[in-house]
Amino acid sequence: MKLKSTIIPLSGAIALMFASAAYSQEVVKIAHVGPLSGPNAHMGKDNENGARMAIDELNAKGVSIGGKKVKLELVGEDDASDPKQATAVATKLVDTKVAAVIGHLNSGTTIPASKIYNDAGIPQVSPSATNPKYTQQGFKTAFRVVANDAQLGAVLGKYAVKNMKTKNVAVIDDRTAYGQGVAEEFAKGAKSSGATIVGTQFTNDKATDFNAILTSIKSKKPDVIFFGGMDAVGGPMLRQMKQLGISAKFMGGDGVCTGSLPGLAGDGLIDDQVVCAEAGGVDASGKKGMDDFRAAYKKKYGIDVVYNAAYAYDATMTVVEAMQKAGSASPAKYLPELAKAHHKGVTGMIAFDAKGDIKDGSLTLYTYKGGQRTLLEVVK
Repeated sequence: MKLKSTIIPLSGAIALMFASAAYSQEVVKIAHVGPLSGPNAHMGKDNENGARMAIDELNAKGVSIGGKKVKLELVGEDDASDPKQATAVATKLVDTKVAAVIGHLNSGTTIPASKIYNDAGIPQVSPSATNPKYTQQGFKTAFRVVANDAQLGAVLGKYAVKNMKTKNVAVIDDRTAYGQGVAEEFAKGAKSSGATIVGTQFTNDKATDFNAILTSIKSKKPDVIFFGGMDAVGGPMLRQMKQLGISAKFMGGDGVCTGSLPGLAGDGLIDDQVVCAEAGGVDASGKKGMDDFRAAYKKKYGIDVVYNAAYAYDATMTVVEAMQKAGSASPAKYLPELAKAHHKGVTGMIAFDAKGDIKDGSLTLYTYKGGQRTLLEVVK
């Protein structure tokens, strides 16, 4: 029998060679988890966009880990700001064998999910969860790139008294781990600085009617109403404050300190009425880098940054840098490098203390004028 020979043209051989190389290229999966549905979806998508920017930029430049070219893949998941869904997603990601998790957004989802990641040895870096309990559990896999509520609430409480000359304060929270935590820390800071808490009320993170609690608070004539919760609730609350003729200043943490608040509050947002703090921020030396990031984000997505996109971006970059330094994307191998990270990011220097909290975390205070968020000061 005569054997047939097959001759592959040189161009075809080269094409096959590159196809084979591409096929064999290792894929490193990095997950992002946040609310992509429900009232906080705009925030969750913003954080996911920040993580995706980092992944896309790194892939465009080419990433090598341990001397091998790798392709980074972002695995996006929705926890809907719901603790039960968050733990289900966390279990799914462990089964998927992701190398790292950027998230979750809310403290109420980040904390329960953190045990699942820790048990699996998967590093988790939250770009926005601020409840101190997250990093007080003793988990070596838990990190955050923003200041916590103890810092944020205390700074806002002291600012209310010392800078705004506040004497009487009313406090409302949404009963979530984040909202309740930051409200409690604010109350401590305000009281220690000399203010009186004249009323305490609570709502929930899906509420739309606040007339009863606001009417009760109005009778106590507070100088400031502090709300622990997110902008999806804080915006409508401001509308109803105006309708009831409440002229008190309105304060909140990073959950209300967003680019979306003006649209959610509408004509309830009065110039200089709101004072809020973002768990992060850059000083003058970092302003250009942050401005460049915001411009690149708008060019890529066609919208302005809403919340903590830059922190999700930095969290992702820090994780990949730790993998490169360790020469491995295996969680057990790169985790020690992540713990001693020293990454110069858009939001500042990313380095963690023994608990996994950001070292020297900044806080930025803002107000709103003409429907725009306006810088007051950066506090270390």
